[in-house]
Amino acid sequence: MTKVSKLLLAVVLSFSSLTSFAQDKSDIYKDGWIDMNKNGKKDVYEDKSKSNDERIKDLMGQMTLDEKVMQVTTLYGYGRILQDERPTEEWKTRVWKDGIGNIDEHVNAYSNKFGIFNESSFPYSEHAKTTNLVQKWFLEETRLGIPVDFTNEAMYGVKHEKSTMVAGPICRASAWDRDLEYRVGTMYAKEARALGYDNIYAPMLDVARLANWARVAQTYGEDPYLVSQMGLQMVNGLQDHNVASTPKHFLGYSVVMGGRDGNSRVDPQIPLRDYWNLIAEPWRVAVVEGKLMGLMITYADYDGEPIIDSDYWMNRMLREQWGFKGYTVSDSDALEYLDKKHMTASSYPDGIARAFKAGLNMRTTFTVPEQFTEAMHKALDQKLLTEEELDVRVAEVLDVKFRLGLFDEPLVADEMAADKIVKSEEHKALALETSRKAMVLLKNYRRTLPFHKDEYKSIALIGALADNKKDMNPTMYSGYNQDPITVKEGLEKVIKDLGVDIKINYAKGVDVTDAHFPESDVMDFPLTSKEEKEIEEAIEAAKKSEVVVMVVGDNLKSQGESQSRVELKLPGHQQKMLQAVHDAVPNKNFILVLMSGRAVQLNWADKNCQSILEAWIAGEYAGQAIAETLFGINAPSGKTPVTFPKHVGQIVQAFPRKPGADGDGHARVNGDLYPFGHGLAYTHFEYKNMKVVKKEVDGQEIFEVSAKIRNAGWRDGTEIVQLYVRDELSSVTTYELNLKGFERVDLKRGETKEVKFTVRPVDLALYNREYKFVTEKGEFTISLGASSQDIRLKKRVSIDKDYTDFDKSHNYFERLVK
Repeated sequence: MTKVSKLLLAVVLSFSSLTSFAQDKSDIYKDGWIDMNKNGKKDVYEDKSKSNDERIKDLMGQMTLDEKVMQVTTLYGYGRILQDERPTEEWKTRVWKDGIGNIDEHVNAYSNKFGIFNESSFPYSEHAKTTNLVQKWFLEETRLGIPVDFTNEAMYGVKHEKSTMVAGPICRASAWDRDLEYRVGTMYAKEARALGYDNIYAPMLDVARLANWARVAQTYGEDPYLVSQMGLQMVNGLQDHNVASTPKHFLGYSVVMGGRDGNSRVDPQIPLRDYWNLIAEPWRVAVVEGKLMGLMITYADYDGEPIIDSDYWMNRMLREQWGFKGYTVSDSDALEYLDKKHMTASSYPDGIARAFKAGLNMRTTFTVPEQFTEAMHKALDQKLLTEEELDVRVAEVLDVKFRLGLFDEPLVADEMAADKIVKSEEHKALALETSRKAMVLLKNYRRTLPFHKDEYKSIALIGALADNKKDMNPTMYSGYNQDPITVKEGLEKVIKDLGVDIKINYAKGVDVTDAHFPESDVMDFPLTSKEEKEIEEAIEAAKKSEVVVMVVGDNLKSQGESQSRVELKLPGHQQKMLQAVHDAVPNKNFILVLMSGRAVQLNWADKNCQSILEAWIAGEYAGQAIAETLFGINAPSGKTPVTFPKHVGQIVQAFPRKPGADGDGHARVNGDLYPFGHGLAYTHFEYKNMKVVKKEVDGQEIFEVSAKIRNAGWRDGTEIVQLYVRDELSSVTTYELNLKGFERVDLKRGETKEVKFTVRPVDLALYNREYKFVTEKGEFTISLGASSQDIRLKKRVSIDKDYTDFDKSHNYFERLVK
């Protein structure tokens, strides 16, 4: 008997002992295969030596209509919809007696019902045992034994109460570190697989063009190239380790009118060329280069056409042009919105038929699966959808399951290994690294930072986020029930490690959000007596200290899903506290630390604070990373992945932008407070000796770009060199600058390194007046800089001929007019 067969037998015996109703069906586990349909012979779909196409054809030939419908159905796990952590006798009477497509978030200890807790989530090995038991039930108790695809969320770590919690996507984007993001994706995959999950809803590929939008913190920022590069690394990190990547939300979810969220997730306001250039590009890269296995469909529409029933986007573009070979799931209620919100379907069955014809594979939302399966059968009975059309979608789901190996190795091979893998020392070290690299130094007047260990004898630490573990657990899409390191704890540790005597005078100050929030975003409310006292305590802490560190930002009421804002100012009365404390000690150095989920309006702080450090929502080691950065143990190296506007009225104020989009004018505010790609260091860098060599490769003109970067300061540091291109004369208006390359360069004091980039015709392309994707001959400027507005070197080059024969994945127009 093989090792796998012995494992399966061991698990079956465990299963039998834990469930009184189960019969011993260990005889289905053969040497090297599983008799899933219990007929005593190896069918083609049970034979791993056969091709996936052969196995799918054989399996579907044996499936009933009920079994096919169940393979396009999601069952939400315990605490969401499922009432049981482990199989019960009742399961044999529910619709999933005929199988299920996937089970989402099972026993991850997250619940939408107060007071429900998982017995099976922890220790980690118990979680693995439970997912194995559930998988065993579907193998043994359903007629064909089709295995389940276990799915889960992962934004700040695999969604589990005690998984490793890393800095969030906007933080990791601030690191501009491809290798780091790949390693985070690898960590997600290892922890997911150890717990029993094989499909992860990550990354979020939405491009955050609107600074007030709710979910900026869960994105990689506002630039399509940066989002594409970071997203591709997450996809590869997951899928290289046999976990399906299912990004969200396809397509246009982040550019809804006014940046509104919640129940307003419709009506993207963006022109067609920008939609292709800015919004679709990360998805094209993930599908074409990353070979995505999954994809979540948004609630949104574009130009009146809901994406979820759009033949153009879901079939002709996604599958035919990009070559998507995976299965799609609906974002919660996106399918139901067709007849409830968009009003483009006459009924729920009509909406189902429209969506599945267009390319939807799986209905996923927080209601019982029967609600969907009954409507699906009505759609089939009424001939709104044919069984042949359903077969196409079922085959696509099964193909992913075969590619993940679920028909051959459906179980967690070593349940006890989960206790060693999840939150391992290696993973905790990676989490700390993400927090350190997330730090963005926005301002540092006269090098106020870093603190020298003997510089101050007392520090005032003020702010509701300075010692608040609850608000450091970011969203429903993360690991939670964690014990993150607060800024106060981080400072105490650093001071102890340095062996110095520095007193921390801590005052909580006012809460992040006030009692009237979010109404206080649109009108002023006076301070309560409690808040006045809290500000007085903060002032007292500042008066008896030599330097002030104020920690302000967001909580779960002011950022995260459904928490869009009409303002970019600090929520609640944090700004009033900030000014009151500053006015009380105007001659002391004032350090502002931001723990925010989006860009913040910082005009007052920029004029009055000596230093500003943006830490974002930086994971369970945020406090340690912040403290280390304040004392120079960690050198800040991050660059902003979003623009910081001066006022919310400037929105959309994002990079890239068209020429003149922020031109001078009377009675208006112009310019960025901090531009895209901005971030200071504790040293400074010199750029020199830029060279551009033009070559012809495979019939195309390419440009090899190089330059020397020197650390000209007194400390070691890291510079993020950014490459931008500009079309000097074009048939349509293009963006002022386009990011087309970046490299992190670690430099010792006085060290010089050479950076190299390659610019190809495709990097200079545009959608012309006929909406064709082309590179037009003419002159272009290639620039190297420390930010989008701090260009250090540039050279003008020329393309001698037009290029029109690019990868067909860019030619959206051909599909549009098909």
